[in-house]
Amino acid sequence: MALILSVTMFFSILPSFSSYAETTKEKLEKAQQQHEETKKNLHETKENIEDLNDVKDSLQGELAQLNDQLEEVSENLADLEKQIDDKKSEIEQTQADLEVAKQAEADQYAAMKKRIQFMYEKQDFMFTEMVFSAKSFADLLNKNGYIESLSAYDKKMKDELEQTRMNIEDTEARLLSEKEELDGLHEQVVAEQQKVTGYVAATSSNIKKYSKEIKAAEAVAAAFEAQAAQEASDIEALKKQLAEEIRLSKLAAQSKWRDISEVSFEEGDRYLLANLIYCEAGNQPYEGQVAVGAVVINRVLSSVYPDTVVGVIYQNKQFSPVGSGRLALALAEDRATQACYNAADAAMSGQTNVGTCVYFRTPIEGLSGIQIGGHIFY
Repeated sequence: MALILSVTMFFSILPSFSSYAETTKEKLEKAQQQHEETKKNLHETKENIEDLNDVKDSLQGELAQLNDQLEEVSENLADLEKQIDDKKSEIEQTQADLEVAKQAEADQYAAMKKRIQFMYEKQDFMFTEMVFSAKSFADLLNKNGYIESLSAYDKKMKDELEQTRMNIEDTEARLLSEKEELDGLHEQVVAEQQKVTGYVAATSSNIKKYSKEIKAAEAVAAAFEAQAAQEASDIEALKKQLAEEIRLSKLAAQSKWRDISEVSFEEGDRYLLANLIYCEAGNQPYEGQVAVGAVVINRVLSSVYPDTVVGVIYQNKQFSPVGSGRLALALAEDRATQACYNAADAAMSGQTNVGTCVYFRTPIEGLSGIQIGGHIFY
C-alpha cells in the first residue's frame, strides 16, 4: 500500500507529454478517478473488516462454549477418576477381607478336621472314658450332648465362614464390574475431552488467523484512508493550479502582445523549438506541429510569459518533455524531422493557425477551442 501511495503521488506530480495546462487537467481528472477508486477500495476494505470481525466474534462465542464444555468434561473426568480411585480402594479392602475370610475358613476347617480326626481315632477311648467317668446316666448324656454340640458348632461355623467368603467374593465381583464400567466411562470422557480440546485448539487457531487478517485489513484500510486524504489534498491543489492556468490564459489574451518583428531570436532557438515540436507533436499532422510551435511563440509575444524561446520552453513545469528528459534526449540526437524544422520556421516567422492560444491538450468534455489533429488549442 505504501508503494501504491508513493507511485500515485509520484504520477500526480509528473508532467504529461503536452503543455502544462494539459498536464494539470489530466492530472485532476486522473486524481479524481483515483480518489473515487480509493474511496471504493476503502469502503470494500471496511466491509471486509466488518465481515471478518463478525466471523471472529462468532468464533469467540464458540470458543467460550467449548471452554465451558471442556471445563464440564474435565470436572466429570476428575469426578470419574475419584470414583475409580475410591472403587480401587474398596476393591483392595474387599480383597483383603476376602483373604482374611478365606484364611478364617481354612483355619476353621483345619480345626474341625483335627477334632473329627481325633474323635475318630480315639473314639473307643473317649467312649470308655465317658462311661467310667460319668457320675450318673444323666452326666453321661450331658457329655454325649457336648460332643454333639461341638460337632454342630463346627458345622455352623464352617457354613457361616463359607457364606462370608462367598458374600465377599460376590462383593469383589460386583466392585470389579463397577470399576470396569467406570473405566469404560473414563475412556469415553477422556476421548470427549481430547475431542473438545481439539476443537478448542482449532477454534483458537482460527481466531488467531482472523485476527491477523483483520490486522492486515485494518492496515490496508489505514493506507487507503491516508491515500484518500492525500488524494483529496492533491485534488484541491490541482483545482487551484488549473484555475490559475485558466486565469493566466485569459490574462494572456487580454494583455499586451509584441509583434513578431520585435522578437530577436537567439542562435539555437530553431533547433530547440524543432525538437520540442518533435516531442510534443511528432506523431501529429504538419498543421498540428505548426500549432504547437505557434503556442510557444505566442507565449514569447505575450507579456504574461518569458520573452525568449528558451525562457518559455524551460519555464518551470510548462512542457512535460523538459521535466521527463525526453527533450534532452531529442536535443542530444537531433531527432526533429524536417517537418518539425519547417513548422518551427513557420512559427518563428509569425505564422499561427491557432490565433493567440497559449495552451493545448488532448480533447476532453467541456473544453472548447481549436482542434487540430489530436490536440485542442485554447
